[in-house]
Amino acid sequence: MLEFWIFMLIMDLLIPVSMIGIGTLFRKSPPSRINGVFGYRTKRSMRTQETWDFAHRYFGNLWVKIGLVLLPLSVLPLIFVYGKDIDLVGTVGGIITVVQIIPMIAAIFPTERALKENFDEYGRPL
Repeated sequence: MLEFWIFMLIMDLLIPVSMIGIGTLFRKSPPSRINGVFGYRTKRSMRTQETWDFAHRYFGNLWVKIGLVLLPLSVLPLIFVYGKDIDLVGTVGGIITVVQIIPMIAAIFPTERALKENFDEYGRPL
């Protein structure tokens, strides 16, 4: 029904909208101090304040770009199942969510590579 379709649309927009919001926050004002609770927390990013700030700006930029790409790509498949069976809408919505998680997590790899290319093992700039 229409209500379920709208629910799935909202649920499928949560990840891209969150990525855009958190990415914007990270690149404009990353957490001011290295901490183990909030932020992009990897061993490499937490070495120095400089690596911490760099990682947040880099990761934030990636998340904004990925989120902007995922936003329309998340809506498109749901348009094709508008008015269809609830099971089909739910299945498509679930697949969209799983697909969104892949680039969301994959953003870690280029961020870690950028940290490795720009800082030595002690967190000093190269």
